Amino acid sequence: MAWRDTMRPCRFLMFPAWAAAPLLIFFLHWRWWTLIAAIASAILFWVLERFGLSVPAAMRFARSWVAGPYRPAVPFWKRRWRTSHGHRC
Repeated sequence: MAWRDTMRPCRFLMFPAWAAAPLLIFFLHWRWWTLIAAIASAILFWVLERFGLSVPAAMRFARSWVAGPYRPAVPFWKRRWRTSHGHRC
């Protein structure tokens, strides 16, 4: 492996390495629902990869979708509100 291969995503068989975490949980807790959750998450990660998204990029997309279009640069507790001091401008 050369230095140019360092940005390639890690793989676990044909799935991205993100799918290994639910499989590890399944191997530690053998139940049907953990098997189904591990398979579902592996399929989800595979579908995300087919759409060209990595898991961190998909999480950023979901966060921006939930937050909506209004994202102020200054938090509301540091915002300076317009006030009137009794004189007109």
